[in-house]
Amino acid sequence: MSNPRPLEEEAYDMSGARLALTLCVTKAREGSEADLDALERMFQQLGFESTMKRDPTAQQFQEELEKFQQAMDAREDFVSCAFVVLMAHGVEGRLKGEDEQMVELESLFEVLNNKNCQALKAKPKVYIVQACRGEQRDPGETVGRDDIVMIAKDSPQTIPTYTDTLHVYSTVEGYIAYRNDKEGSCFIQTLVDVFTERRGPILELLTEVTRRMAEAELVQEGKARKVNPEIQSTLRKRLYLQ
Repeated sequence: MSNPRPLEEEAYDMSGARLALTLCVTKAREGSEADLDALERMFQQLGFESTMKRDPTAQQFQEELEKFQQAMDAREDFVSCAFVVLMAHGVEGRLKGEDEQMVELESLFEVLNNKNCQALKAKPKVYIVQACRGEQRDPGETVGRDDIVMIAKDSPQTIPTYTDTLHVYSTVEGYIAYRNDKEGSCFIQTLVDVFTERRGPILELLTEVTRRMAEAELVQEGKARKVNPEIQSTLRKRLYLQ
């Protein structure tokens, strides 16, 4: 039997500008400021030009992202990568603006896709979403052994409209995301710790974030809860931030 060939190590070119946009509803979201401080520290350390906007309305979520895209496309220098952090109350597929109106996540994701944002065509786009995706609470399950199976499929040769994108959700579909009134959210704080302390491709870093969160015991209303992020990736290459 022939030996399997090793994976080709191709990485995204990160020599250009790194841009970050954070849109955060702080109203009735205690602990948000701790998350914003942590993200600012992370973006500074990772060499990102970072813009933060507090308490956007639903319409402003869309407008700010479109402004971010237009400013990027107007730049004359080379853009390597963009991070968009979205923090708000939410339900599956939607975020709630400061005005209590809802904005569709899909319409926010479309703004930076390969068709609509030339500066980021075939470049990595990372969306980090700290929001509830439903009402369910996870008490956790007892694990006997590690028997999770991953299935990989071949990717096509052309660049699809939605490739080179990473969506990182603070929780799985249908579930609540937790936040501490003073220390911020377990998700953002863990992500910042891992991204600033560790080196490696971003998907490996996110696996470490998931591991740490899966081990953490959260207590809500006197009951132990479990929460883990969900990662959806169409990245074609390795993405190194350090």
